[in-house]
Amino acid sequence: MFSRLREDVANVLQHDPAARSRWEVLTCYPGMHALWLHRFANAAWRRGFRWVGRFTSHVGRMLTGVEIHPGATIGRRVFIDHGMGVVIGETAEVGDDCTIYQGVTLGGTSLYRGTKRHPTLGRGVVIGAGAKVLGGFEVGDGAKVGSNAVVVKPVPAGATAVGNPARIIDASIDDAARAREAKAEQMGFTAYGVTRDLDDPVSKALHGLLDHAVETDRRIGILIARLAEAGIAVDGAVRAADSFDPKGLGKMVD
Repeated sequence: MFSRLREDVANVLQHDPAARSRWEVLTCYPGMHALWLHRFANAAWRRGFRWVGRFTSHVGRMLTGVEIHPGATIGRRVFIDHGMGVVIGETAEVGDDCTIYQGVTLGGTSLYRGTKRHPTLGRGVVIGAGAKVLGGFEVGDGAKVGSNAVVVKPVPAGATAVGNPARIIDASIDDAARAREAKAEQMGFTAYGVTRDLDDPVSKALHGLLDHAVETDRRIGILIARLAEAGIAVDGAVRAADSFDPKGLGKMVD
């Protein structure tokens, strides 16, 4: 039990740059508290104590603003950020290392009991703020659902779903997009699952800043390499520049 607790705290510290200490995470993160209460509720549910499970879920909803049905299956290292307004239905399955932002609904579209009514999220899925994933289908490993998207059909692994109704963006991305994603990961930033193709000026501005940061790192890497070739050692070089290979990147713009 304590190993899972430590894992949960470490997961929050890894994902949220606003988290300053383990004590802060333990006391001030409702998404994590909701997951702890769900584990108890789910254990009671699976052992046939259905009312205990539902009542624990109800208490968790009042305390955290996160509603997780005790029958739902939640994996390890799941990060529910902010948490308020998150709803996860009875037959939903959330894989390991998923990230869910505020206002997300993993809901059902069927009224028949005993059927798979809610979605299954693979490993490492990111669901943006306000998104609705409705139905008993699968969202593949590493997929992303953009903010406020309404998803009613399967999402392939590694792909991104945006819009209402959601459209699927090809999972294959170019080198520039990979560099942008790497920079975002380095900064601990996922932009709430939004993509450049979503017509959101804030999203476009954020991606513009990421592109600028990637280009700046590339130029600094080239400068350090040229100085090293000239026998000039540069102390305190930025860590990001170490990962750049100046060969084959072309001439630096004056």
